[in-house]
Amino acid sequence: MVIYSVILFAVAALFLGFAIAIYQGNTNLIHDYHQTHVKEEDRKAYGRAFSKGLFVLAGFLTISGVIALLGETLPVVLASAGVSLAGIVTALLIAAKVQKEFNGGFF
Repeated sequence: MVIYSVILFAVAALFLGFAIAIYQGNTNLIHDYHQTHVKEEDRKAYGRAFSKGLFVLAGFLTISGVIALLGETLPVVLASAGVSLAGIVTALLIAAKVQKEFNGGFF
């Protein structure tokens, strides 16, 4: 489970890096078609709101990696996978809410 944890930590660091960049205003990291209806004056707020989902995902992946370090028993594996799944679902719900608010939908 150590390799799995290292992978989770690396992916969490990657998402954290993207989240920080987007939070600081680099919305070019988000696909253009997700921003087609975002007003120019809302771009900064859009980036900050969108990055919250990535921050949440990075946090959940980190927690999942820590849990995975506790062993290879079935409850630990299920807990780690459950936390990862919860993070992905939460991040997608945040992204959907942000897209609906700022873009009128996903596309």
